[in-house]
Amino acid sequence: MKYALTSLLITGFILLGSFMPLSYREPVTPAIPSPLASYSPMWNDAKYLKCNTATKARYLTPAEKEVIYVLNLVRMDPALFANTVLPKYPVTHSPYYESLLVKLRTIKPLGALASDSLCFVGAKCHAVNSGIEGYVGHERGTQECRDKWYFNGECCDYGHDKALDIVLSLLIDDGVPSLGHRNICLSKYVKLGVSIQPHKLYRYNAVLDFHY
Repeated sequence: MKYALTSLLITGFILLGSFMPLSYREPVTPAIPSPLASYSPMWNDAKYLKCNTATKARYLTPAEKEVIYVLNLVRMDPALFANTVLPKYPVTHSPYYESLLVKLRTIKPLGALASDSLCFVGAKCHAVNSGIEGYVGHERGTQECRDKWYFNGECCDYGHDKALDIVLSLLIDDGVPSLGHRNICLSKYVKLGVSIQPHKLYRYNAVLDFHY
């Protein structure tokens, strides 16, 4: 009788666990923390792993892969980014910062950008040449880079080599009345190439080439 009672209790606990509401189960988290995990553990939810689209792109550096990862996280859950990352990020609050908060809290989620090798080749050529010449802008200075042109929208950032710094610099778009970089980053593109290279004047420059 003693053993039968013990068996029934164990069976009962097993059955109880199988019918336990999902809200009471441990959340599934990825083995590698999200690049935004320090801002909120919510970013470690496994559903955000789909944003890491460049993980197998051997032509990208880890920092370049992370730019795509972070930008995809913003696009997948703009409101969460606005509520967890922006308030903790060390940036001077300005009308551009405030308008980004409003934008991210009101727009609908966007699809993830896939890493694209043709976009990357064009972006790298421009980033390398811009860095050597100390150039700022989008015009290609060499025929080689003009031949490798492959984008519908382009963002260039100067002075940053960390993924989140690059993404937020473009999203805040401080001093750019048209908000051209922000609009490109939050548009319905599907492909992206990223290259981060040394720059003669600004130490670093990053070129992001987007394609439909």
